[in-house]
Amino acid sequence: MIITFDRLPANLEELKAMPQAALSEPEYGAALFIAVMMHYLENKEETFEMLEFLKGPYGVSPFEKQFLADRMADGGNCVRSFFKGTSPENDYTPLLPYTIETERGYDQEIDGRMKIFMQSSGADSKRHILLRHKVSTNQWFVEDQMLLSQIRTPKSEDPWA
Repeated sequence: MIITFDRLPANLEELKAMPQAALSEPEYGAALFIAVMMHYLENKEETFEMLEFLKGPYGVSPFEKQFLADRMADGGNCVRSFFKGTSPENDYTPLLPYTIETERGYDQEIDGRMKIFMQSSGADSKRHILLRHKVSTNQWFVEDQMLLSQIRTPKSEDPWA
């Protein structure tokens, strides 16, 4: 599924106003995770509020906050790399509108959970995020993510370029 954003959310109210915030498809939660993480370097607390919404009953643990701080130390390159049009050569600069392509895992839904795969332009293989279905609200919430691993160095920061 291809998901497009004209703009990215800057706070919880803006996130909730987005059509994908209904979380009626697992791909929406996956793409919104990336969109929300784009705000991290501007305001961590607003980002955590938005992540609380995307994680539903799970919430964001102190461990996750530290993990995200470690992963975002690259200046957000790992997050930007999931948008179409980015590459190490253009320093992971996304094209407008912001576009993310998602793919459901081969096993589809198992025990109310689904893996959604996304390609980082700075990695060779797709990475995944795990979402869990809440039957009572028919929403998909982020349970765990394996998206924010190391990627290729942007050209402007690569001493070997």
